Amino acid sequence: MYSEKMQKQYERLGICREVYEFGSRIEEKLKPRFDDFDVTAEYNQAKVIRAMQKCRVSAECFHTSNGYGYNDLGRDTLEAVYAECFCGEDALVRPQITCGTHALAVALMSNLRPGDELLSPVGKPYDTLEEVIGIRPSKGSLAEYQISYRQVDLKQDGSFDFEGIRQAVNEKTKLVTIQRSKGYAVRPTLSVEKIGELIAFIKKIKPDVICMVDNCYGEFVEEREPLEAGADLIVGSLIKNPGGGLSPVGGYIAGKKEYVEQAAYRLTSPGLGKEVGASLGVMQSFYQGLFLAPVVTNAALKGAVFAANIYEALGFDVLPNSTESRHDIIQSVTFHNSNAMTAFCRGIQAAAPVDSYVTPEPWAMPGYDSEVIMAAGAFVQGSSIELSADGPLKPPYSVYFQGGLTWYHAKLGILMSLQKLYEQKLVNRDVIC
Repeated sequence: MYSEKMQKQYERLGICREVYEFGSRIEEKLKPRFDDFDVTAEYNQAKVIRAMQKCRVSAECFHTSNGYGYNDLGRDTLEAVYAECFCGEDALVRPQITCGTHALAVALMSNLRPGDELLSPVGKPYDTLEEVIGIRPSKGSLAEYQISYRQVDLKQDGSFDFEGIRQAVNEKTKLVTIQRSKGYAVRPTLSVEKIGELIAFIKKIKPDVICMVDNCYGEFVEEREPLEAGADLIVGSLIKNPGGGLSPVGGYIAGKKEYVEQAAYRLTSPGLGKEVGASLGVMQSFYQGLFLAPVVTNAALKGAVFAANIYEALGFDVLPNSTESRHDIIQSVTFHNSNAMTAFCRGIQAAAPVDSYVTPEPWAMPGYDSEVIMAAGAFVQGSSIELSADGPLKPPYSVYFQGGLTWYHAKLGILMSLQKLYEQKLVNRDVIC
């Protein structure tokens, strides 16, 4: 099945024979599923190429601009490509958007006004948005601008509380934010189909409400994106899926022209909007990263499913489980043990091409309410499409694994995480052997 030569190569990287052979048995069973992922990647690759061709991407698009950035052909064409690719009327794709949280903040703050209410019908949003909204007091939050917030938690089984949502929507409800991925919550990731059902339900109650989807970690996982299911806006980070591992910074907001335009005025200045914002030499990386994004996302998906099958076989709680359909690239593993969680992260770090010698330690990361341990030996700081793992170091000690620019690197990372647990006798050795 696997050659002795290959096993020796992994041994040089620190993987013992027992762990390698256990992983090989799991991988062999996953081949039919990996074939299905390849089909989705091929479909999305064709979609990206078609968008680039339709928008007439040329070598001139890779030229840089500085200063005000007026008439930046590459920037304007790239935004047309994103709009075409994600089926939106317009898009804002900028290096001046520093991260996914910033992109979400821009979209929210530009389309909400004092007296409006923001509704989350899928429970509490990702930790870093708590200060943006004002759930945790922070300077410049929506709450400081008299924008109220309301949420409806998901039901115990992870389904939507439609009656609760019906009661929550009121005359002040201006924007509904739907987080596709689970973040640090133990709940299902939402499929595009489910997001569409939720949006259709909300629009029947209040047709003029803005439905925004936090699309982080979900791009190119399915053949459709949330704008095709009725969303008015989608928001994401270029150092996650759509940047393909090449974008050094940036974020995007795509959807209806009116709402994208509002975001542009918030990002730059009233009266300026999309007309300014120099590309500063990153355009080729943005284009090439988007071109590679479907196959890079495919690699990350394979790594996530491999991790689920490895750790479920060892008796740990995993979400999604080993057989569930996938709607983002994140895989959580719950250890109920801080030492096991720490060992997992240290294994991911040890498998990295950058900073592999560094030992991850918990720290008070900005935007979080508890210490976070993070493994991220990446070419781009904080790039979640590269092999990484993180989580708040508190019960139930769940770690969130994502990324891998290639399937082979994702595979190595999972095997190395298991190797660290195996060495410290934190897993059932009888299962492995």
